[in-house]
Amino acid sequence: MMRVADILRKHREDVIAEWVGRLRGQMGPRYGCRPVDELGITVAAAFDASYAVLVDRDYRMIDCHIRWITALRLLGGFSLSEVQGAYEMFRKVVTPVLTAELKKRELQSALERVNECLYYTITRFSDNFQQLHEKQIRDHAQDLKQQVDERTSELAESEAQYRVLVEDINDGYFVNQNSIIVFANKAFCDLHEYTVAEVVGRPYLDFIAPESRAEVRKIYEKRVERGAAQDLYMYFRRTRDGRALPTENKVKLIVYRGETAAVGICRDITERVEMERKVRESESLAHIGQLTTSLAHEIRNPLSSVKMNIQILLKKLEFRGNDKRRMEIMTEEISRLERILTEMLDFAKPLRLDLKPASIKSIIASCIEMMTVRFQEKGIRVRRRLSSEIPDMLIDRDKIEQAVINVLQNCIDALPNGGRIGISTKYGSGNARQVKIEVDDDGPGIADEDLPYVFDPFFSNKKKGTGLGLWNVKKVIEAHGGTVGVASKRTGGVHLSMMMPLGKGGQ
Repeated sequence: MMRVADILRKHREDVIAEWVGRLRGQMGPRYGCRPVDELGITVAAAFDASYAVLVDRDYRMIDCHIRWITALRLLGGFSLSEVQGAYEMFRKVVTPVLTAELKKRELQSALERVNECLYYTITRFSDNFQQLHEKQIRDHAQDLKQQVDERTSELAESEAQYRVLVEDINDGYFVNQNSIIVFANKAFCDLHEYTVAEVVGRPYLDFIAPESRAEVRKIYEKRVERGAAQDLYMYFRRTRDGRALPTENKVKLIVYRGETAAVGICRDITERVEMERKVRESESLAHIGQLTTSLAHEIRNPLSSVKMNIQILLKKLEFRGNDKRRMEIMTEEISRLERILTEMLDFAKPLRLDLKPASIKSIIASCIEMMTVRFQEKGIRVRRRLSSEIPDMLIDRDKIEQAVINVLQNCIDALPNGGRIGISTKYGSGNARQVKIEVDDDGPGIADEDLPYVFDPFFSNKKKGTGLGLWNVKKVIEAHGGTVGVASKRTGGVHLSMMMPLGKGGQ
């Protein structure tokens, strides 16, 4: 972590200044009215404590800071969610700094350490906050024994404040007693898409996805029966509509209304899991790209030499009958291999767009014209409905042509002789700033089990081809800020749609 240490030291003052500015401008009136000097002191201390965790894995400063800030912010009337948001601001401020100076693997490692640091800080703060409130409540209870009448209203007010703070927390907060949810805040209910009335009184396992129930039940029983189990674990929660979503849970045993109960804070980690998946996928594709480039170059040169010599022989020697046809077939197959190598090299190259105003109608018409011979060979009829109302779009004409040709090529390969293709352009549903290109065919369609993978690189059910065609389509459209989708039609065949923004060229 030496690089991270150097970066953080270099940008310390800038990060602190940005953090303070965001607290005053984005975190509400309580932070907005605090003196800049005070915020500078608390933020600098938080930065230095976080630095110690990130670089040295030293948690002493952050523990000290949490105890200090808990007392300070409770005294100032801050809610739990406000302080959590203030700590979370560190991630938003420091991530661009690390992204600008670290490579992918270093960046991934650094961001993981930032996430670990923040999770520890926020959960430790929440625990500290909870313990401090529980202590306050116990102190109130002792006082009530001597001054029942005088302290009754104060206790009610304290409980009300505690409930409001729990309700304001961004993470789900719940109490599980005898495997039944006896308390849940709104955030917990929102995570599972239920109301509070629908949650309280139901078995806790109703909100756990089937694939995680056995493990969660085991952890709960171990905690209740032995008093010891892992405090932090990941599981899949179950929403009202049956979806299973990744969730992180931090659980402790407490006494609630005179009985042992498990109190937990759960957090949705869908975005974090997706980000980690994308990082892994990016690294895998980069490795495949390097290997593909090396192989393609090694094969391309001797292949070009073979093709050139065959063409020379065809011109100089007189082949007869099947011999001449065999030589022509060899030339055609070499050309096909060269196209495959070109696709593989394109896969490895980073996509760079040359954006200029262009007519999507003329681009598609040009693609259809280029594919005319292929259509005629198989007797395929093409029906086009290209809107004349769509203005020029700010796009890379060559890349869009390549994407459209790849889609049409896929249709031709899938269709039997005499098949039909429909291609149309129109504005996106209810949005005049989006343009949709739709391509339909009446071929055999795509198996349901294959639909999730059709845009994956190297996925193909065809006997010939690399499986990079539709992947390249997705790559080009997403580079233009658009989306692609594919579905099988009930009547047979495939429906593929490409949605793109008009861009400045359509203004």
